[in-house]
Amino acid sequence: MIQVRKRDGKVVPFDLEKIKTAILKDLKAIGHEGDIEATAKKYADEVFELCEQKFLPQTSVFDIENIQDTVVQVLSREGELRAVIAYCEYRYQHKLEREQRVKKAYEDKLMAKNVVNQNANIDEYSGGGRSGEAANVYEKQYALDHCMSEKARRNHENNEIYIHDLNKYAIGFHNCLSIPFDDLLAKGFHTRQGDVRPAGSLNTAFQLVAVIFQLQSLDQFGGVSATHLDWTMVPYFRKSFMKHYIDLWAKDQKEYQSADCVALYDQTYTDSMGVTRSAYDKWADGVKKKFFEKTGLTKDDFKLSNKAGLDARYYNSALGDTIQELHQAVEAMYHNLNTLQSRSGDQLPFTSVNYGTCTEEEGRLVTRALLLGSLEGIGFHHNTPIFPCGIFQYMKGVNDKPGTPNYDLKQLAMRSTSQRLYPNYANVDWSGNAGYDRNDPRTYFSTMGCRTANGYDINGLGQLKDGRGNICPTTIIMPTLAMEADRDVEKFMKLLDEKIHEAKDTLIERFNWICSQDPKTAPFMWDNNTMAGYIPEEGIRSAMKHGTLALGQLGLAETLQLLIGCNQTTPEGMKLAKRIEELFSKRCKEFKEQYKLNFGVYYTPAENLCYTAMKKFKAKYGVIKNVSDRDYFTNSIHVPVWENMTPFEKIDIESQLTGYSSAGCITYVELPSTTKHNVDALEQIIDYAMDKDIPYFAINVPNDTCMDCGYTDEINDACPMCGSHNIRRLRRVTGYLTTDYHNFNLGKQAEVKDRVKHIKSFAKKEQTA
Repeated sequence: MIQVRKRDGKVVPFDLEKIKTAILKDLKAIGHEGDIEATAKKYADEVFELCEQKFLPQTSVFDIENIQDTVVQVLSREGELRAVIAYCEYRYQHKLEREQRVKKAYEDKLMAKNVVNQNANIDEYSGGGRSGEAANVYEKQYALDHCMSEKARRNHENNEIYIHDLNKYAIGFHNCLSIPFDDLLAKGFHTRQGDVRPAGSLNTAFQLVAVIFQLQSLDQFGGVSATHLDWTMVPYFRKSFMKHYIDLWAKDQKEYQSADCVALYDQTYTDSMGVTRSAYDKWADGVKKKFFEKTGLTKDDFKLSNKAGLDARYYNSALGDTIQELHQAVEAMYHNLNTLQSRSGDQLPFTSVNYGTCTEEEGRLVTRALLLGSLEGIGFHHNTPIFPCGIFQYMKGVNDKPGTPNYDLKQLAMRSTSQRLYPNYANVDWSGNAGYDRNDPRTYFSTMGCRTANGYDINGLGQLKDGRGNICPTTIIMPTLAMEADRDVEKFMKLLDEKIHEAKDTLIERFNWICSQDPKTAPFMWDNNTMAGYIPEEGIRSAMKHGTLALGQLGLAETLQLLIGCNQTTPEGMKLAKRIEELFSKRCKEFKEQYKLNFGVYYTPAENLCYTAMKKFKAKYGVIKNVSDRDYFTNSIHVPVWENMTPFEKIDIESQLTGYSSAGCITYVELPSTTKHNVDALEQIIDYAMDKDIPYFAINVPNDTCMDCGYTDEINDACPMCGSHNIRRLRRVTGYLTTDYHNFNLGKQAEVKDRVKHIKSFAKKEQTA
């Protein structure tokens, strides 16, 4: 059957009568003589015959523009020059009308008349938000018109294969990155305005973490992460500890007690580099030199494990000063990452920090400080921090059970999770991260907040995570394919295979477009080699090839419902679900070998797509029970949020599918606010998820805060303490948090309302206690 693809991407049956009607209007408009009905029919038949000759060998779907070009060709061939002119004027007028619609969309975004909250952490009412959303209208259109093949555009517009972040596609940005903080803090870095020296203290190091997060986020469109922040901060803890120790020693020296510090600070001198410095700096350098000469100590002696080799008086006092500095530095980082707006002032950097495996006492204290910072909260009412997304790296033999070195940190992490939702839990021993180096924390499994993860690099970096990220994602909207396959399983599997190959082509197109960009478009990233493997002579492809090309999916549950009448919570549904996921996994492994690029199966967050894809689906197919009778599609392979079961049952189901994903996934369970009073039960759930080889796990608990008195718990209509209705209702949107779930798009808001709590296990726990 011949079909027509309209300009909005919709495909409809070919209707010869519409061509005849258009030609008839054209002939009437110019006052054509004779039997114009017969003439219009004759010309319409010629148009159809010519279209068949030109297009039918390649495709059975004719583009509307090609058909209209053929109308002009036929009218010209028949000598109808006046009709050609009129028809071209008609086409031009309609083009102007389409452009006017784009202009209207631009104006609506610019004036915040069409706020849809595509990203829950972007304020679309702010000046930066309005400007960015308005610019997106044209950038997205440019990407569709000029940056991709017709096949890719057709799949996107037909709600089959979604191309994420079209506005960033247009300018050639990539998605996520795990930043190599070890190198940047140790060596310093360059910015457009100047240079930043290596960090010399704990406080400076944490400040620079926030700065680097923001700078890198301006050179991409997705999340930024620290893969092992506890290990990263060990040398800076020791630098600060040494400084405090030397200061205490110096205060005991007579020359220090008699020094005129104010006078020294008032005086200046020029050092060997020609830099004007305070005389106090030179004096302090002299004190440090004398310290090492008199004590015989070296910089390497300043480890907390070397307590016996240091003076007990100075050791304890210096340690106390360093812990206080650590606490203040972490507090400042939390405040910075929740207040430093970037990307034109409309969005906070989407930051994540992984920690929990360092067994050096300095690293343990860093982890403890990060968790205490989460528990203490920020602001006047100690609100739950939205960023960074805290991720506790669960590691067997290190922090999993009583008696392991960091088990106490796991207990503190669970207290924070029960009250603040963070941290989430990354499974260092996940089977998908096999081959990691236990002696190199840069290879430990880590994630970038919502779920993005770096798998094994086929181009030489192995399981190294730092300096790598998700280059670009695309998502197959499987319920659409199920309908196009007439809800037939075998037809669906064949069509899905075709679309997986087309999604691969789409990713390669975008990858090549990104690699064609000038390094000047992302100066911080390329000047400082934040992306691993960059060789200037070879261009940015030399680094991009180490990242991930994420082949995502949406709506497994609804797809199964369409095909066999049940979802993956049933044995029959799980059998077909595994067949689908095996196909994704098999093809990505083949593509990885064939193209020497890191294709990976991605369980898409779909924060906005769950809603927009459903809107398009409903418009085309209507309301179908248990499929499109809600305002959202179920995210990737998740159990639908309305299915009532225990946490363990949900983990059992999803753990059978998460192993197919190599580019990122998350499993989470919904629990009541009373979880914070039952951390033992929470631990059972977390341990169960890790034992079931879940790679990335999170707990959702209600987190409501009265913005008038600060009371925090699950709040219904009004605050039970002060009666206020000014309540902030914090919920997880995909893998991260946002200030209030009412900032979600309408689909995600509906999903939040439908979420059932997985509480059966808690009831059993309380009965047996």
